[in-house]
Amino acid sequence: MGGVVDGQAVERVSGSGKTRWVLLGLLFFSTVINYLDRQALSILATTIQADLDMSDIEYARVVQVFLFAYAAAYVMAGRITDWLGARVALLLFVGWWSLANIATGFVRSAVELGAARFALGLGEPGNYTVGTKVVSEQFPPRQRGLALGLYTAGAMIGATLAPPLIGGIAIAYGWRAAFWITGLAGLVWMIGWWWAYPRGAGKQSTAVAASASDASPADEAAAAPTPPSMKGVWGRLARDRTVWALVASRAVADPVWYFYLFWFPKYLGDARGMSLMAVASLAWIVYVAADIGSVGGGLISGGLVKRGMDPVQARLRTMIGAACLAPVGIFVALHPPIPVLLGLACLVTFAHLTYQINLTTMTVDLFPSRYIASVAGLVGCGSALGGMVSAQVVGHLVAGGNFDRAFVLMAVLHPIAVVLAWIALRQARRSPMTLVGQQAA
Repeated sequence: MGGVVDGQAVERVSGSGKTRWVLLGLLFFSTVINYLDRQALSILATTIQADLDMSDIEYARVVQVFLFAYAAAYVMAGRITDWLGARVALLLFVGWWSLANIATGFVRSAVELGAARFALGLGEPGNYTVGTKVVSEQFPPRQRGLALGLYTAGAMIGATLAPPLIGGIAIAYGWRAAFWITGLAGLVWMIGWWWAYPRGAGKQSTAVAASASDASPADEAAAAPTPPSMKGVWGRLARDRTVWALVASRAVADPVWYFYLFWFPKYLGDARGMSLMAVASLAWIVYVAADIGSVGGGLISGGLVKRGMDPVQARLRTMIGAACLAPVGIFVALHPPIPVLLGLACLVTFAHLTYQINLTTMTVDLFPSRYIASVAGLVGCGSALGGMVSAQVVGHLVAGGNFDRAFVLMAVLHPIAVVLAWIALRQARRSPMTLVGQQAA
């Protein structure tokens, strides 16, 4: 299952050079669609609220319902991914959430909107459990940060495209058409995934990819620790302190991203008086910065690995830097001019995606690919739970139109999260479920 290279436990990878990058490209586009579907609501929130006669509290509850479904589905999405394999699982997930997004265009009340977004939340997590599994199976450690960063960059591209694209469609054809068109894009994407994903991919090969190590397969087999049996693996993961520290880190950090995703466009409109056209023309800048953080965060830690640093330590050091940068968002509460406001928001989203990519890559480094999707599901559940709780908190904080306290709250979360990530690494050294723990044993 794994081996030891320069003192590090590594996974065998099965993807050929061309195949792995084609699959990564398709994951990139599925992630773009994922975020277009997700962010359509936040871009059109003011318009939809007026049409459906919804209050800010009702909007917050719709967001919370989505995140509740998202959190619950994340756990099962990981298990389904490990069970069905990446190829079939992602077809199931994309088909489901695309139909849910199309259904959003037909709603006539806040309750129906909540039901449609609940259905969306049930499907969307699978994109990330599948993506994590594909990267674990197809890429060697030194490329994993970049691979995760590149496909996750699709989220930022989606968030970047959403304001002008969703806003433009809504202005030209009405807000309902924005959901129909983006939902249809997912159904079209499924054809490419079915055609491109090789049959039987994901089964572990008997050789290590050349780029992963110079060790021979025989040497790797001799050095490889015996992985835990898959029988009862779910229960062991649920009791593993490493997993729960990673879950906690995501739960604390990710509300920052959900805030800038779901509430920042609304803040620009409600608190800063910007029109839908103005939001559509400017909000994308913040998500471009996140895009840079997604790719740049993977490159930073990958560069440290190439220089000989322990891969997990490289991820952690990069996360510490990001956690030191993210609190600059507190200065938004001082009501700076719009250019300064956007600059501060860009720094926060850049820092968060740098943090998120490296936390995800650390998870891939720590756990075997045979159950990495299940681990990713649990960690992703923590992300969604953190977002769900924060949606309710933020909804009450901004109910009077005052966003200042929300920006202050977001500024303190990353320093707490990085301490939890450090605890996770310490626990991993003693865990029989992790590659590091197996190596130590």
